[in-house]
Amino acid sequence: MLAVNSLLVVLPSESAGLPDVLQRALGDGVDFSAIARATPDTLLSQAAALGSREIVAYMAQALPDLLDALAACGGVLPCPLSLVSEPLERDGHERLAALGVNAWMPIESLDARTLDALLSRARARWARESALRTELDALRTRFDERKWIDRAKGLLMSARGIGEDEAFGLLRGAAMHANLRLGEVSRSVVEASRWADAINRAGQLRMLSQRLVRLSAQALAGIDARRARVLRTQSTERVQDNFVHLAALELDGTASHALAEARVAWNALEVALGMRMSPQVLADIDGRADALLLAAEALTGALEISGARRALRIVNICGRQRMRAQRLAKDALLASTLSSGASRERLAPTMGEFESALLELEQAPLSSPDIRAALASAGDEWLRLVRGVREVDSAEGRAALVRSSDALVETFDQLTASYEHSLQVLMS
Repeated sequence: MLAVNSLLVVLPSESAGLPDVLQRALGDGVDFSAIARATPDTLLSQAAALGSREIVAYMAQALPDLLDALAACGGVLPCPLSLVSEPLERDGHERLAALGVNAWMPIESLDARTLDALLSRARARWARESALRTELDALRTRFDERKWIDRAKGLLMSARGIGEDEAFGLLRGAAMHANLRLGEVSRSVVEASRWADAINRAGQLRMLSQRLVRLSAQALAGIDARRARVLRTQSTERVQDNFVHLAALELDGTASHALAEARVAWNALEVALGMRMSPQVLADIDGRADALLLAAEALTGALEISGARRALRIVNICGRQRMRAQRLAKDALLASTLSSGASRERLAPTMGEFESALLELEQAPLSSPDIRAALASAGDEWLRLVRGVREVDSAEGRAALVRSSDALVETFDQLTASYEHSLQVLMS
């Protein structure tokens, strides 16, 4: 007796009736109440909706319609598929197999016995192909996890200066603690590093916006003008490199929009930087740089939220100190060179923000002997920068201002990288 449950019969069209030969074959062993109908266009949706256990396609002259429908599922069907049709062309069998047809027979041979054999072949082949696909998927998963594990180990080895075995032990311990697969934890470590790097680079845009104004003010005032031109070229290249890197990331809608806004602000600033320097052009550069600063701040915040890790906040805080050092130096120079009242009014708030963030960094749990030493050095250099701000109307004060602001950028670049690669951030 033919035993078929939830059989879906595919016919050329909705108006096509069940062929007599197929009806007789099914009628000898199957209750019609277990049979549903579909067309090539509704095959997949009907199979999913009805939970069909098997599919029989009866195609005399409408085979191309069936092939087009099967191509949509990429050769992977939810259940065995048998085909009854007119004789096929020479390459027809290979094409049908590639599209997920498990068994075929000619119309003229159809009866209850041959249909039973056809469905049995389809079940056996579908089960074997399903097992092979499951095995292949498992192998791909293991191979993919191995790649994430190797990348995560490399990050930990580089960041912590440890060996491969110790790095693997950290990953395995974290996986056991979080009750996650080792591959999942490893992927999280790699993604944490990627987000921390993105936040660092977006934060650099804040600093560079202010640094470019400071360097323009230096050039206008004749303060170490040759070096200022070299640093301005390097800073412009650094901005461009960061935009290229950030554009290559898979950002969500909010972060992608913030990146586009930052790019627009940079394009406007770049135009102003190309103009012949004068007090009016310098003021225009300052305004456009502040627009980039605000856009970069929004981008950094969006990236921090996208990363969804609280430990990334420390990377953002540290990176923002670079910008504040440059902004303070820039505003001091503009206040002196252009007699800018707005720039002078920003000096005290910027100093307060820098000192509050420095205190927060000193009290943060993410620390190490190297980080504590760098923070102490930054504190000393900050005092020299403040002294330069107070003496900005003298040549010695301006020179100290420039030296200390550049030294603080280097120090907080190193500190941001240290936080970016800290174990707490990577394993958060």
